[in-house]
Amino acid sequence: MAMEIFLQVAILLLTLAILFAIRYVPKQTGTKHRTDRRVTTQTQRHLTRATHLLSRAKSNPHKDQSETLAKTAMTEIEKALSLSPKDPTPYILKSLAHNLLGHKGPALRSLDLALASARVKSLSARERTEAMVRRAELKLAVNKRRRVDSAVTDLEEVVRMSDREGAVTTKAFCLLGECYEFKGMREEARKAFEEALKVEPESSIARQGSERLRR
Repeated sequence: MAMEIFLQVAILLLTLAILFAIRYVPKQTGTKHRTDRRVTTQTQRHLTRATHLLSRAKSNPHKDQSETLAKTAMTEIEKALSLSPKDPTPYILKSLAHNLLGHKGPALRSLDLALASARVKSLSARERTEAMVRRAELKLAVNKRRRVDSAVTDLEEVVRMSDREGAVTTKAFCLLGECYEFKGMREEARKAFEEALKVEPESSIARQGSERLRR
């Protein structure tokens, strides 16, 4: 008798668990998916506005107007970050906004956050190489003597990852040439400038660097 009661209670509990799973879990999962979609849509809306504002700021010849646009873009970026803190894109745009405002240090820190291991996997190969070239450029602008080795590390990785075509690769080789030249590595610098010329024969920076190092 006691065993029958135990079995009936066990069956009842199992039935209730199944009913709970059927009725509640899918609803909860569906709610989560809807929330995720809404957050993604809102984030993209803020990033689209920020991108448009930064484009206008970059092309505006008047410094005060350009800075106002960049600051407005920063507001949109912060809203996107509050919604999607793990997304690297807002940090990349934040770096661009800081750079337009003349804030090299914060611009560099934003790119460091974008390229952190927790976020960098979300970037495509091209997005990652573009961000790394910009970061190397900022490192040299902030403190060339202290950060040149770190910049070289970024640029050498970009060269390894690149498809050896396009403006990103040309810029990477030119910056790498400048870093090598700064470090007194003249032969490596010359080769880097010549690699840039193979990608973009019209590059005046690469040509001038190559000619300078042949003397």
